[in-house]
Amino acid sequence: MNNNPSQENVETEGISSKNVKNESYRSVLMLAYQSLGVVYGDLSTSPLYVYKTTFSGKLSLHENDEEIYGVLSFIFWTFTLIALFKYVFIVMSADDNGEVLSAVSGVKHKITGLHEIGLFSLQHCGTHKVSFMFAPIITTWLVSISVIGMYNIIKWNPRIYHALSPVYMLKFLHSTGVEGWISLGGVVLSITGVEAMFADLGHFSTLSIKIAFTFIVYPSLILAYLGEAAFLSKHHEDIQRSFYKAIPEAVFWPVFVVATFASVVGSQAVISATFSLVNQCCALNCFPHVKTMHTSNQICGQIYIPEVNWMLMCLCLAVTIGLRDTNMLGHAYGLAVTIVMFVSTCLMALVILIVWKQRLIGAIAFFMFFGSIELLYISASISKVHEGGWIPVVLSILFMCSMYTWYYGTMKKHEYDDENKVSMNRILSSGPSLGIVRVPGIGLIYTNLISGVSAVFGHFVTTLPAFHQVLVFVCIKYVQVPHIDEEHRLLITRVGPKECNMFRCIVRYGYRDLLQENYDFENRLVFSLMQYVETEDQFWKPMTPCEYEPLEQSSYKYKATNTTVDDREKSTHSEEAMLIMRAKESGVTYIFGHCSVKAKKSSSILKKLGIDIVYAFLNQNCREPEALLNVPHTSLLEVGMVYYV
Repeated sequence: MNNNPSQENVETEGISSKNVKNESYRSVLMLAYQSLGVVYGDLSTSPLYVYKTTFSGKLSLHENDEEIYGVLSFIFWTFTLIALFKYVFIVMSADDNGEVLSAVSGVKHKITGLHEIGLFSLQHCGTHKVSFMFAPIITTWLVSISVIGMYNIIKWNPRIYHALSPVYMLKFLHSTGVEGWISLGGVVLSITGVEAMFADLGHFSTLSIKIAFTFIVYPSLILAYLGEAAFLSKHHEDIQRSFYKAIPEAVFWPVFVVATFASVVGSQAVISATFSLVNQCCALNCFPHVKTMHTSNQICGQIYIPEVNWMLMCLCLAVTIGLRDTNMLGHAYGLAVTIVMFVSTCLMALVILIVWKQRLIGAIAFFMFFGSIELLYISASISKVHEGGWIPVVLSILFMCSMYTWYYGTMKKHEYDDENKVSMNRILSSGPSLGIVRVPGIGLIYTNLISGVSAVFGHFVTTLPAFHQVLVFVCIKYVQVPHIDEEHRLLITRVGPKECNMFRCIVRYGYRDLLQENYDFENRLVFSLMQYVETEDQFWKPMTPCEYEPLEQSSYKYKATNTTVDDREKSTHSEEAMLIMRAKESGVTYIFGHCSVKAKKSSSILKKLGIDIVYAFLNQNCREPEALLNVPHTSLLEVGMVYYV
C-alpha cells in the first residue's frame, strides 16, 4: 500500500499524462485517415492521365524506352522535390494557427471533375462527415494502385527502378528537344493537388497531413508510376490507354469502379480549400462577408460556406460545358497549378527571411532551387495559353481586381470612421443648442470601433437630435475558440459622465456560438449593466445565465455575483439600476449604420469605376450585419450615411 500522498499524485499525474498522449496520438492518426478523403483525392487520381497527357501531341512519335524512362524520372524527382521536400517538409511549417498563408497562395482552378453536382450537395454535412465518407474510397484506391504497381514491376520490368536516375531526364530532353520541353506540362499534372495540402491545413492538422502523405500517399503513387512505366516499357502501343491496360484482367472491373468513385471524390480537395481561402480572405477584409458555418467543435478550420459552394458549382459547370474538351481543361489546370506553386515559393522565401529570421543566403537558396524547377514547368505550360490556359489567367485577374477593390473600399471606410470619430464631450456640450432629448428605451448602436464614438452616431444625433435613455455602443469580436462562456461574454465600460447613462459593450463570440439569441442577449445585457453600475468601483464579473431568470415583462429576479441577499435587494433598488430596468421595459432598439462609399468628384475614372460600381455592387450583395445577427425588423433602425473617399 502506498502511504506517500505525493508519490501517489505523481503516479496519477503520470497515468493521466500518458492517457492524454495516447488520446493525442489517436486523434492525429484519425485526422490523418480523414485527410485521405479530403486532401488527397485529387493528387491520388493523377496516375489516370499523367502518361497519357505527357505523350500526347508530337511527343507521341517518341515512344521508346528512353523517353518512357525519362518521363518516369521527371515524375519521380518532381514529385519528390516539390511535393515531399518543399510542401511537406518546409512550406507546411509556415502555418499561422493551423491556416493563414494559404489565403495568399491563390485559388486552384480544378475544373475537370467538378461536374458531379451530388458532391456539392454533400458539403453541408461538414468536413468531418464528408471525410469519413470519402476516406475509405481513397484508401482503397491507393492500396489498389500500389499493389497493381508492384505486380507490373515484378511481371514486366523488375529493373525499372534504374530509370529513377536523373541522367534519364537529360537524355529525354536531348532526344526529344522542343517537343519534350512542351510535354513537361503533362508531367506537372503528377503534382496537381499538392497545394491542397497547404490550403486544406485548417481542416486538419499539420502533423496528420504529413503522416498521411509520407507513409501512405507518397509510396503508393511512386509504386503506381513505376508499375505503369514498367508496363509501358513492354507495350509501347498502349501508351494512350496505359493505366487501364496495365490493370490485370481479373481485377479490372473492381478497380474501374473504385477509380470512378475516386475521380468524383478527387474534387473534394478543391472545394474544401476554396472554403478555407474565402474564409481567410474575409478575415483579411479581402472578400465580402458571407455566411460561414463551422461544422466542428474541435477544429475551427472545418467550415462550410453555402454561397461559395453553389457559386463554385455554377462556375465549374459553365467552364466545363463551354469548353467540352478535356485537353483544354488539363492545360488550364496545369498552368494554374504551376503559377500557384511559384507564388508559394516566392512567399515562402519571404517567410524564411522575415518570419523565421534566417540568413538571406538561405532564402535565396530556397527560391533559386525550387523556383527554377517551377519556372521550367511554367515555361512549358505557358505555351498552352491559347489552348485553355487563358481560363485561369482571366479568372485570376477578375478575382484579384474584385478582391483588391473590396479591400481598398473597406480600408478607406475604416479610415473615414477612425478619422471622423465623434468626441462625446462635443456632443454633450452642443446638446442644448441641438435640442437633444432622451427618449425612453435602450438603444444598441453597433459599431466596429472599440474606442471612441463612430461618425454614424454623430450623424444620427445631428440629424435627429434625440437618442435613448440608455445608450450602449456594441462591438462584436470573434475569438479562435469554439465557445465563450457566458461569464466571459460581455465586457462593459462606461462612456462619458455617469449621468449620461451611456456604455460600451464588447461582445465576444466563439466561432461556433450562435448570434440568433436576441431575447436572451437583451436580458443578459440588461442584468450585466445593472451589475456593472452597482460594482463599478469594485471587481466586476458578468453573471452566468443561471444567475438570473426573466419573469414577467416588467419584473425580473436579479442575482449579483458574490453579494448577500440584503445587498442584492438594495442594488436592485438603486436609482441607475432601476433606470436601466425601466428602459428595458420601454423596448430595445438596434441601430445600424447603413453606409455607402462613393469616390470623391476629383477622383480618377479608374477609382470611380472601382468604388462607385464594383465596390457598390459587392457591398449590396454581401450579408448585412443585421442579417447575420437576425435582428427583428420591428426593432431595427438604420442610419444612412455616405462616405466620400
